[in-house]
Amino acid sequence: MSVTAPPASVDATLAMLTSRGYLAERALATVVFLALRMNRPLFLEGEAGVGKTEIAKVLSAALGRRLIRLQCYEGLDVSSAVYEWNSSAQMIAIRLAEAAGDTDRAQLSSDIFSEHYLIKRPLLQALEPDMAGAPVLLIDELDRADEAFEAYLLEVLSDYQVTIPEFGTIKAPQPPIVIVTSNRTREIHDALKRRCLYHWVDYPNAQRELAIVKSRVPGISAKLSQQVVNFVQALRAQDFYKSPGVAETLDWATALTELDARALTAEVVGDTLGALLKYQDDITRMQGDTLQKVLKEATEET
Repeated sequence: MSVTAPPASVDATLAMLTSRGYLAERALATVVFLALRMNRPLFLEGEAGVGKTEIAKVLSAALGRRLIRLQCYEGLDVSSAVYEWNSSAQMIAIRLAEAAGDTDRAQLSSDIFSEHYLIKRPLLQALEPDMAGAPVLLIDELDRADEAFEAYLLEVLSDYQVTIPEFGTIKAPQPPIVIVTSNRTREIHDALKRRCLYHWVDYPNAQRELAIVKSRVPGISAKLSQQVVNFVQALRAQDFYKSPGVAETLDWATALTELDARALTAEVVGDTLGALLKYQDDITRMQGDTLQKVLKEATEET
C-alpha cells in the first residue's frame, strides 16, 4: 500500500474521495479536510446505509494508511476494545519463577506487567507508531455501546492516549485519523461530541444517488438506473420503519442487473424487494396500490 500525503485543499479532498468512488457533497469533503488538517476526530451521524463507514475505508485506501476498526456493541468493555493482560502466560511465568526460586516479587511484578504480556486491542493498536503514517481508526456505531464505554473514550479522543494502571500511559506519537459513526439509536453525550468535528450524513439527492449507482454498478442501463433512483427516492417519502439507504440502493441495482432487468415492473419489484427493504412490515406495506403508486412515480419520468 503506497503512502499518500493528506489533501491540501477541500477541492483536493473532494477529488480524492471521488477517485475512490465516493461521491460526496462539498460540505462533507470540507469537514473531512478539516479533520485531517486539525488532527480532530470526525463524528459522522446519520441513518444506516448512507455511507458513514465507507468514509473511513476510502481514507485508508486513498492515504495508504492501515484501517483499524472497532465495531461497537452493547456490553463492549476495555478488555475487548483497548487491552487485556495475557493472564495464562503471566501465570506460567509466575510458576516458572517460583520453581526457579526467584523470590524478588517487585521484579516479578514488573516482568509480568510488561509489554510482552500485553494484548493490544483496536484502540491501543491505533496509538502505536506506524511507518506508513498514523492509521485510520474507525469507531463504528458508537450509539450501540454503553455510556460507560463512551465516557472511557474521552481520554482517547482528547489526548490520544490510554492509561493502563499496571503499566503506565501510552500516548500516540502521531494522532490517528479517527472516524466515529452513529446511527442515532441513542444520543451521544456532548462531552464526546465536543472533542470532534461533526457532520450529519443525509440521504443523497436524486442526482447524486444516480451518479453513485452508475459509478458502483457497472453495466446497468441508463433507463434502469434512473428508475431505481426514482423508486428509492419515492420510497423515502413514505412512512416506513426503515427507509433504504444508499447501500440498499446499490444492492437492489446490482440484483436487478444480475436478473437482466431492463426496466422496473410490478413483478420484478415485488420479487426483489428483499434487497431494498429489510423489515417484513415495510415489505407488506409495499403491496397493491402503494406499489403501483410508487412504481408509477418512478417510471413515468423515464
